[in-house]
Parts: sequence; C-alpha cells; structure tokens
Amino acid sequence: MSDIVILHEAELRARLPLDLRAVDVVERAFATLADGGVVMPPILSMHMPDVNGELDVKTAYVPGLSGFAVKISPGFFDNPAKGLPSTSGLMVVLSAETGQVRAVLLDNGYLTDLRTAAAGGVAARHLARADASRAAIFGAGVQARLQLQALRLVRPVTDAVIWARDPARAQALADSVTEDGFSARATADPAEAAGFADILVTTTPATEPILQADWLRPGQHVTAMGSDQAGKNELDPRCLARADLYVADRLSQTQALGELRAALAAGTMDTALTPPELGEIVTGRRPGRSDPDQITIADLTGTGVQDTAIATHALAAFS
Repeated sequence: MSDIVILHEAELRARLPLDLRAVDVVERAFATLADGGVVMPPILSMHMPDVNGELDVKTAYVPGLSGFAVKISPGFFDNPAKGLPSTSGLMVVLSAETGQVRAVLLDNGYLTDLRTAAAGGVAARHLARADASRAAIFGAGVQARLQLQALRLVRPVTDAVIWARDPARAQALADSVTEDGFSARATADPAEAAGFADILVTTTPATEPILQADWLRPGQHVTAMGSDQAGKNELDPRCLARADLYVADRLSQTQALGELRAALAAGTMDTALTPPELGEIVTGRRPGRSDPDQITIADLTGTGVQDTAIATHALAAFS
C-alpha cells in the first residue's frame, strides 16, 4: 500500500482559499449530481441535545474521480463560550479503485466551511439578480463571514447588514469586514436586515424561525444554510409559499432535514410538487430565476458530493 497523505488544517488553509476556483469546483459537483451516476447515501446524523451537539457523516462516490471522501463533521454549539469553534472534524479519502485509504485531511472543519460557503456562492450565482448589491447575513459566526465573502465573488455586493442574537458579535463581524469599497453594519432588528437586502443568507443553528415571510419583498434571493438537522428551522414556513422559486440542494435531504421539512409539516408547501435541485438549475435542466421580481429560495443542507469534490480539489493542490 502506498503512503497515506496526511494534511493538517494550517496547510489546507494556506493552499486552499475561498475563491472562484472553489466555487467552480462545488458548482461542477452539483452539476455532476444532476447528471446522474453519483452514489450518495443518506446522511448519517446524530443529535445530542443534552450537550447541544450533533454529528454528521457524509460521503459520495463520483464516477470518474480517482477517490471519494468520507467526512465526519461534529457541531457543538456551546463551544464559542468555551473559546472553541462550533464545528470541527476531518475527511478521509479512499481510492475509488481499491478502497485503500489515500489521505487523511485533518482540516478541523475548514474544508466543510469552504465547500459550504462555495455552495452559497453557487446558489447566488444562479438565483440572485445579476445586479444584487446589498446583502443581509443572519448570524455572526465563521460561516456568516464566509458566506458574505462568497457572495462578493459572484455578485457586485458593496453593502451588507448583519443581524445576530448577540449584537456584540454582529458588530464585531461588521467592523472586521468593512473596507474600502465595502460597507457593513450591524442591526438589532432582523426585519430591517431583511428589508435592506437583495440577497439574504441565514447561517445559524436556529430551531425556530428567524426570518419571517412578511419581511420578504419582490426580487430578493434567500439562501438558507443552517437547517441540516430535523430539529432546525431558520425560515418561517410561509417563506417557501411566498417564493416564486424554491430550490433544494438535494430534495430528499431538504424534505427530511431542511427548510422544506418544516414547510411540509406546516402545510405551506404542496407535497405533490417536485421542486428543482440546484444541480438541475446549474445544468439548465430546470429554469432558474426568470424574472427580476421573483423571490427565490435555496435550501442548502450540505451534500456528500460537495465533500468528495472539495477533498479532491484539496489533494490536487498538493500533487
């Protein structure tokens, strides 16, 4: 057996920034998923409510790639109070030919953060108006920062407003991202944040809605990426009913774990509908935004194909 490549977080961060290449890698992953042939089992998900923690295991086999990743991703949401990040984890890459371990990526959750932010970029690229210049970020953690960065890669965003349950964290994030040509501010009013923006991104582990349907206005795009467990819910279920176009990253996942789950339970979405998946929008199989006044929603629960794609991208950077 050949030597196993072991890469650590610092090496991966130094070699793999959040840039358009990363967005393109994840976009191709969604397109490949839509093309068929990808083997992607349901997420193995474990919720640990007594410690405010969770664990997800995701994987996907993509024909044509030399390897596939198995990603272990814990989230412990009381960690910031302990001086620790909420997320961590690692990826193991195995040979698609022999099943032998090729690499262990001790990324401490960085690659998951990277591919999640890149997916937000893909969603905005295909669903937000081309002239969208104002963003609202709900949340003030690592992913909030990265989602804003991803938006700026694909749309001409020059102004942002940030809302979080902790106003001090929202202000700190706004201060840290403000620079020449880009302005960010914090607000304590989530309705104000929603009304300000062309693009809204929710990035929290909320279990009750933080974005209300009445706050939405024509022309907006919403990316909801915090709901990846059955107990989570960031959007008022009526948001999906108000949307002119709802898009899932993987329909079977959003039905079980995402915002669609909550909307189906509330009866605000027709169970007979078959919404498009993001890969179908990317490949043109299903139409995306067709009118500047449409309200669009992308429901991102995180897919194993993204993990295999970003792990392959990481190994290629060191080859």
